[in-house]
Amino acid sequence: MTIERTLILVKPDGVRRALIGEIIRRIEAKGYQIVALKSMSADRDLLAQHYAEHQGKPFFEPLVEFMLSGPIVAIVAEGNRVIEGFRSIAGTTDPTVAAAGTIRGDLARDQGTTVTQNLVHGSDSPESATREISIFFPEL
Repeated sequence: MTIERTLILVKPDGVRRALIGEIIRRIEAKGYQIVALKSMSADRDLLAQHYAEHQGKPFFEPLVEFMLSGPIVAIVAEGNRVIEGFRSIAGTTDPTVAAAGTIRGDLARDQGTTVTQNLVHGSDSPESATREISIFFPEL
């Protein structure tokens, strides 16, 4: 078994649309444990740390502005291969082509905005998960 942790963010579009419970339901239905959870309004510094690898790219500023547009929910989930598993239930980043049965495939759609509003973020590797969890949950 490869027990690991991942950071999951319910983005402002998911919070606005009252999908927090549905997203958590899907995480728990998959068998992952929620070990930390908080609702928050992220500030620019926190988001700059989180999206550091995208600084200088054309979509960086619109992405930060979108993430500042409302509250988010930060979640740490734990389980065997949770990073890969959550990314699978989240679906591809483009909600138009995300598979049915995934969070993005079932619940998101292209809003025609500069930045894709696709409800959730999930860490893409164990290294990213460790870094991201330390940003949002320094106490862990």
